[in-house]
Amino acid sequence: MKLLIYGLVTGLLFGFFLQKGRVLRYDKQLGALRLKDMTILKFMLSSVCVGMVGIYLLNDLGLVKLSIKATVLGPVIIGGLIFGLGWGLLGYCPGTSMGALGEGRWDAVWGIIGMIAGAALFAEAYPALKQTVYTWGDLGKITLPQVLGVNHWVVIPLFLIGAVFFFGWLEKKGL
Repeated sequence: MKLLIYGLVTGLLFGFFLQKGRVLRYDKQLGALRLKDMTILKFMLSSVCVGMVGIYLLNDLGLVKLSIKATVLGPVIIGGLIFGLGWGLLGYCPGTSMGALGEGRWDAVWGIIGMIAGAALFAEAYPALKQTVYTWGDLGKITLPQVLGVNHWVVIPLFLIGAVFFFGWLEKKGL
């Protein structure tokens, strides 16, 4: 029950920040797809930076245990293409479609119905996919620090510094 409450609270906070960051707006979604407005990219990259530091810090303190999933290129590439096609057609990604519905934009319902239908189709197709697509490009359970053979606290600050410079470059370009 406690975990459900944590999930509810973090979900509400995430939705609040999506709304405050204005990433639920159609013009922001379209701008991101056309590479003319990087608000959504900056929002997501900020989330990755905060999450990376937080998760690895909690892991090092022994408060959480990392559960690295296998990197399999086949389903990642196909799933990314389907995700991008849906985002391009609807103008919302899964998180922003729920937020848009929360703001009262009923056009998001079509995306939510599509997500539910897609999840059902995936569940039905999974046995066949497991024997085919899920065997294409299986790299195993890897992380960037493992690939580089260094401690994660070497990679994290470099990533954060790179993100800060990237944010600065985007701001200078007015994106």
